[in-house]
Amino acid sequence: AELLTVSADGMVAAMPPGTTFAQMAPATEGAHYALSMIRRAKVAAGDDVCVYGATGAIGSAAVQLLKARGAVVTAVCATAHVDLVERLGADLVIDYTSEDFTADVQAYDVVIDAVGKTSFGRCRRMLKPDGIYVSSELGPLSMNPLLALLTPAFGRRRGQFPPPLGDQAMVRGRGEPIPARGFTPALDT
Repeated sequence: AELLTVSADGMVAAMPPGTTFAQMAPATEGAHYALSMIRRAKVAAGDDVCVYGATGAIGSAAVQLLKARGAVVTAVCATAHVDLVERLGADLVIDYTSEDFTADVQAYDVVIDAVGKTSFGRCRRMLKPDGIYVSSELGPLSMNPLLALLTPAFGRRRGQFPPPLGDQAMVRGRGEPIPARGFTPALDT
């Protein structure tokens, strides 16, 4: 459509200076979901976060946005993408094709499943006592939304399945333009 009406307080914002449509188009969806999950989990500087699926639109955005917040990031990906994830800024990279990332002895404040291929049950052991598992997808057997409802009743570790936020603060990144965050969409060519 050439014409579209959007409310002034809707999900619309000017592109940050110096960015191109080629950068911004892929930045919208992946970064939107990643930032929603990061905010919902209340990730703060110094938090230990594991990102499973660190090379997709959501995962690659999550790695960069987490590093910009000062989090310590462990990224999980396949062998072919280890170099990319290191360039995105991950502190540690786990190649899931050669080792089981859930066997990692590190305890995390947050585990983000950016591809919905794991579960709270599988990752629960990796969480610190007040840790949070966040998924962007329904997960195996579509259980992630149900777990988000049930986990608060079974201890301090919990699962979340947050819908993406849809407000001006999200679109504008709360005054953090994409280049200032050091965010560059990972483009597959």
